[in-house]
Amino acid sequence: MALFGNDKRDGAPAKEEKTVSARTGELHTLLGKGSEFDGKLSFEGQVRIDGKYTGHIHTKDVLVIGESAKVNAEINAGTIIINGTVEGIIRATQLVELHPPARVKGTIETPAMSMEKGVIFEGTTKMGGDAGKAVPPPAPGAK
Repeated sequence: MALFGNDKRDGAPAKEEKTVSARTGELHTLLGKGSEFDGKLSFEGQVRIDGKYTGHIHTKDVLVIGESAKVNAEINAGTIIINGTVEGIIRATQLVELHPPARVKGTIETPAMSMEKGVIFEGTTKMGGDAGKAVPPPAPGAK
């Protein structure tokens, strides 16, 4: 039986080839378990970090911090979902979700936040008004 084109044996059209398109919520990039990254990360789409990351993260989209991740960063994102360990300043323009076994130390600024039982959070949070307004990324060459 032909997978593409017409199957001439029974006259029925064969299955058409389907293309994979980017869907909302689809993972675009992964920093896997065991990886270490130090620097500035800017991206579009959804990124998941399962390794060790130190630096700055900036996006309008979704950042997922996996259970095995250890992140020490200033984070500006649309939505931030945390399952691992994060220390730093966390700013979300839409939502921050904290799921166990997350451990967060620092400041969270967001208009909406959910925290499940079992999460450890040590720090401050600011919600409403201007909370979570993203700070623009630094200009190239700026210190």
